[in-house]
Amino acid sequence: MKKTYIYLAFLTLCVLASSCDEGFDELNTNKVRATTLDPIIQLNAASLGLAYPTATVIYEVGVVQQVISPNSGVLTGANYNQDNRASTQVNWQNYYQNVIKNTGDVIDRTKDDAAYSNVYNMARIVQAHAFMILTDSYGSVPFTEAGRGYSDQIFFPSYDTQESIYPRIIQELEEAGAALSLTGKIETADILFKGNIPQWKAYANSLLLRAGMRLVNVDPATAQQVVTKAAPGVILSNDGNALIAHDANYTNPIGFMLNSTEASNFFLAEPFVNHLKTTGDPRLRAIAVTYVGAKSGPEQTPENASFDPAIQVGMPMGNDNAGAVKAAADAGLASFYEFSQVDRRRITKLQSPSFLVTASQNLLLLAEARVRGWITAGTAEEYYENAVAAHMNQISSIDPASTIPQAAIDQYLAANPFDPARALEQINTQYWISSFLNGPEAFANFRRSGFPVLEENPFPGREVPFINRLTYPNSEISVNGENVGAAISAQGPDDLATKVWWHK
Repeated sequence: MKKTYIYLAFLTLCVLASSCDEGFDELNTNKVRATTLDPIIQLNAASLGLAYPTATVIYEVGVVQQVISPNSGVLTGANYNQDNRASTQVNWQNYYQNVIKNTGDVIDRTKDDAAYSNVYNMARIVQAHAFMILTDSYGSVPFTEAGRGYSDQIFFPSYDTQESIYPRIIQELEEAGAALSLTGKIETADILFKGNIPQWKAYANSLLLRAGMRLVNVDPATAQQVVTKAAPGVILSNDGNALIAHDANYTNPIGFMLNSTEASNFFLAEPFVNHLKTTGDPRLRAIAVTYVGAKSGPEQTPENASFDPAIQVGMPMGNDNAGAVKAAADAGLASFYEFSQVDRRRITKLQSPSFLVTASQNLLLLAEARVRGWITAGTAEEYYENAVAAHMNQISSIDPASTIPQAAIDQYLAANPFDPARALEQINTQYWISSFLNGPEAFANFRRSGFPVLEENPFPGREVPFINRLTYPNSEISVNGENVGAAISAQGPDDLATKVWWHK
């Protein structure tokens, strides 16, 4: 009898086990999980990654002496001309993780699918833009093997020299721009241009124009060839600007920083404010604010805010916190909190756009190309004046309170006429202004052109007179040390003084 009970129990267990197995796979399959991702969504993620990280204010914007902080610690950077790798690594992390990884995957998934030809070529353009920023920031960087960890299991990519990267960036922009087609699928969900193919082509040509001008001092023949080819097809009006229109879900990174923890810690730099003041530039009223009598951050309120250009005072370069206190006293200010700031309630709002490539920048590069005799259409003066007006109107588009009247534009151009004898200085000084808050581009063109003429940062503890590049991340050095070491051996010391290839 006992054996019979055991046998029946065994049969029951078998039946139950069989019943449990029935439908097991179906029950444990997530029917709502996405098994694939529309490549345009991934491309949009990459495009959002082009927005300038907050660390560009600590380094690039500070290097060109537009915005500065007297504070140390996490804000150490161009204010002291010291190496702070917590910040120099940010471009690396942002563009590799948010842009290159996504564009690389989009390119891999769409390269053999004719239905996604436009997305494929858009991804190539966005990727080329990111690589230009990376190599301009650091010099030698992973390029050929970059972003190949998932697809090819390349976890320790080798580094390509900037000299070898630039021709391939140029090739990518030329090929991808030419391959974009109105007969292909129009990707209206694209956040940059809503699938507008002519605008994408103009974006590619504008980046090509930049790339060509970078080579002026190292390969003028190639520079001329590239610029001549790109010039007829670039962005020439503000309605075609390449920008990220931030919203409540995807806020402007710099705007977020300057409206939160660092709202009271960054100030317009004296060289920038003084230039705008001495030239009677109406952009000063449009972007700057001083909080009259403010003795602390909480006293920087709308009630004591003034846009009056006559009383704007930029913070001198080379000051720590104690030095800023003295500089404010010397200037007759209530405290250093009264130094002028970029107005976070107008220009650097949470939803202010990130301008990637603009008509103003292109017109100025065309003015230089015309001065050099590389193009024959138009005159340098026309390009110059149109560029200045375009940037002033660009600022006006950010906030109604920053609108610059046409009369003020005309008055400025009459008071500061184009001078052929000082053409390159004038053009590139305007490029400096037109690239305000576009730290990577302002930093690159300043090194490339040598303008505007800026004094060395006088901070007593500086490591270099001028910062020429950003240093590699410590994490990259410890994980991919052999390849980093090879890059350093070929390029020069991994410090702020070493120049990138095109910087002569």
